[in-house]
Amino acid sequence: MEFIDWRELYAANRAVIEGRNVPADPDVIEGHAVAAGPTTERVTMARPALLPGPGAFRPAARLPDLAVSLPGLRLPGQSDGAGIARSPGHMVEHHDGRRSRPVRVHVPDGLDPATPAPLVVALHGCTQTAATFAAGALLDQEADRHGFVVAYPEQLREDNAQGCWNWFTAEHQARGGGEPAFIAGATRAVMAEASRWTIDPQRVFVVGMSAGGAMASVLAATHPDVFAAVAVHSGLAYGTARTLPSALQAMRQGGPDPEAQGRAAFAAMGPAARVVPAVIVHGTADQVVCPVNGEHAVRQWLATNHLAGGDAADVARPDAVVRDDAAGRLPQTRRTWTDAAGQVLVEHVEIEGLGHAWSGGAPGGSYTDPRGPSASAAIWDFFARVSA
Repeated sequence: MEFIDWRELYAANRAVIEGRNVPADPDVIEGHAVAAGPTTERVTMARPALLPGPGAFRPAARLPDLAVSLPGLRLPGQSDGAGIARSPGHMVEHHDGRRSRPVRVHVPDGLDPATPAPLVVALHGCTQTAATFAAGALLDQEADRHGFVVAYPEQLREDNAQGCWNWFTAEHQARGGGEPAFIAGATRAVMAEASRWTIDPQRVFVVGMSAGGAMASVLAATHPDVFAAVAVHSGLAYGTARTLPSALQAMRQGGPDPEAQGRAAFAAMGPAARVVPAVIVHGTADQVVCPVNGEHAVRQWLATNHLAGGDAADVARPDAVVRDDAAGRLPQTRRTWTDAAGQVLVEHVEIEGLGHAWSGGAPGGSYTDPRGPSASAAIWDFFARVSA
């Protein structure tokens, strides 16, 4: 039995609430507290000028089954995505041994069912659904342009009241059980729908936003035989946290030694160990999952891939650095580490001024910032390059 201290949540969110990432004249800022099952507590905070101090919150909630939510503050350009048009897509039901779970699948019009196509498995963040994530991230539109299938597994609210993937507990960080087993199983279920599409098993990728990004790291480490590459947007390195307090601390300050997490991720690969190219996308103004987590994910995947047989790489000496200051969008710097043969090991896309939001997403989407360069385009470009 653990207790959640509201003061911890206040401290984690205070910089966002009082800082420059708050809308100019919000009537209400909604923050999601740590929540689980029927004990979920929703905190409604007044506009920043009237915000009470930590002592004004109710006493800590008693939670028998811990689940952590990334603080659900809405930054500029963000909403719950309620006004965004959404395509229902195809639905695939996957039974995980306890119950059936939905997986939303987008298939480009005109895709030849007999021609093997790539598959991108996309994991939403906290408070999102498969539909709101798809509508905001614009991955479907990228799929239409390039001819790949997108599958969106959805977290059940009975497993996490905020809809977060439970990336921060040991039972969901290993192969053979928990959410990694469900997502890998759902991926195989989508691949098995041969009457609708044909998936190239050598070009199956996983991407996630926020809590989904942290879970994408878990999937790439626990199922390298399924996923050819991984993209982590505004997320965390593999195994950054094993408890609720350590998850909150990692989100604010970064996690433990990323090289040690690299060794842990390699151990999680087991006999299926192989180099898994990784692209890490993070904003420099992210005040929910602090930017150092992007650097830590880079260092973790460099260490993991070296142990899996890739060349050693110095994080301080990338093989290529490209800066893009294109007018009308946020500047970005892309750093790339390659092996001796020129194959990409890890790429870091750092976007200046981006908060906790999908870069280049739909205006008014769920956790999106349309000012940024398109993360969906950058991620697909990466997947295409490393699988060529």
